[in-house]
Amino acid sequence: MTGFGSLVAVVTGGGSGIGAAVAAEFRARGARVGLLDVQPGTPSDDGLLPVIADVCSRGSLEAAMATVAGAFGGIDVLVNNAGISSVGTVEANDDDEWARVLDVNVTGIARASAAALPYLRESGHGAIVNLSSIAATAGLVQRALYSASKGAVHALTLAMAADLVTEGIRVNCVAPGTVDTPWVARLLARTTDPAAERARLEARQPTGRLVTAQEVAGAVAYLASPDAGATTGMSLAVDGGMSGLRLPAR
Repeated sequence: MTGFGSLVAVVTGGGSGIGAAVAAEFRARGARVGLLDVQPGTPSDDGLLPVIADVCSRGSLEAAMATVAGAFGGIDVLVNNAGISSVGTVEANDDDEWARVLDVNVTGIARASAAALPYLRESGHGAIVNLSSIAATAGLVQRALYSASKGAVHALTLAMAADLVTEGIRVNCVAPGTVDTPWVARLLARTTDPAAERARLEARQPTGRLVTAQEVAGAVAYLASPDAGATTGMSLAVDGGMSGLRLPAR
């Protein structure tokens, strides 16, 4: 992929997991990266700028975008990666939990995008990549609230792409399967048999393993790259074949 050397990217939730992998991928390709997180970590080089930010606060995001743009001279790419999980059926989560998850996973994307748009409009390569999930399009057990939030991310991606295409800003999303991250490790640790639950998650993906954060980062990098200049309003599945393949029982 070409054209990353002059780009500035912002990654929400960039302090760990998929966000950290996306930041590392962008940095390896020459982009400078603002890491927005409530715990953004310590920079490893001059091209990484950690900024404390909360996707539940519009003011926090506006200040963080201004910090990144001031340090690096603008913003070309926004990766809306920050998100939280929720487990349970539609009966299991109370109203406060519904409000909390939707505020982070959906409204947080709207807030971050609105805060970044003044800078993206000044870029010749404006791109937004949202993190969706296989849960947006496949019914998964015990994931009612999380699935609703990621379905909204998918729909929001399409609406944003339609609104911004005439301004030269592309909007796409990546829909991972289950990714091997500290977040998933914490979820597994809460189960009665973490090893068995991990084996079940691996088995439901046709590749027989969890997706790596680096594989998701590669997909995000493609959609953010000027090489994908004709791609907008799309969802790219990185799910080990889970969304499209139906294999015989093993």
